[in-house]
Amino acid sequence: MLPLSGLFKLMRPHQWLKNVFVFAGLLFSENWRNPALIHQVLIAFAAFCCISSMVYIVNDWLDRQADAGHPSKRFRPLASGQVTLPQAAILGLALLATGVWLATGNKTLLTLLALYVALNVAYSLRLKRVPVVDVGVIASGFMLRLLAGTLAVGIAPSRWLLLTGLFVALFLGFSKRKAESFHDVASQRAVLAHYPPALLDTFMAVTMTATIITYSLFATSPEAQGMHGERLIYTVPIVIFGLLRYAYQVHRGEGEDVARDLIRDFWTLGAGVAWLLVFLGFLW
Repeated sequence: MLPLSGLFKLMRPHQWLKNVFVFAGLLFSENWRNPALIHQVLIAFAAFCCISSMVYIVNDWLDRQADAGHPSKRFRPLASGQVTLPQAAILGLALLATGVWLATGNKTLLTLLALYVALNVAYSLRLKRVPVVDVGVIASGFMLRLLAGTLAVGIAPSRWLLLTGLFVALFLGFSKRKAESFHDVASQRAVLAHYPPALLDTFMAVTMTATIITYSLFATSPEAQGMHGERLIYTVPIVIFGLLRYAYQVHRGEGEDVARDLIRDFWTLGAGVAWLLVFLGFLW
């Protein structure tokens, strides 16, 4: 009998929240009334969900022995033995095949998915042990999602969107490392030995500041004003509040699982909803 709950958990479906980066281009270009583009973006989103879940399976496969001795990761399906290696392999191949099938006919999307897989395999094998490079790979995954929702579907990405997306991705990556640094030394990942707490605080402050600056410049740019009007300016304080609140969460020991912790805090989630309402004009 297949351990369906274990297989479902192995895919880490809550991490699909990260794939909403795919929708950024559709949202900021105001093409949400274009059914054809919506269909293409949804396909890109589904493809990234399949491929990202496959990558998590590969990561858990490679780390299963180390995870077995970790206080929390030992409950993962492969580390705990809830799912066998053959079962994980079959699920991973099925997800890979589905993701490739969804992207068939879209060479740009296929290329982005291939880059995503290559980067994450390199991350699992070596790059996660290289300081700064490790977070750069995490940020690259977010950027590839963003490009999948723009270049891959024929939407020209705004330079401000790319810059803001890059800095917020770096901020989330360094926040993840900061949250992980609160674990006991014995259960910390190896790369944290090269990240003094003060350095992580600096990296978080720099990337958060860069995010606020680039987003503010975008919100006040003639390009954004012409497309979105004045309402975008009023989203700036919401973005600042959301970033500060998330930084507060991280320093409380949360933030290790970005997708989970972003929606767990009422105030952070409320900031996201408020931003969307103002951006779409419901509160303007």
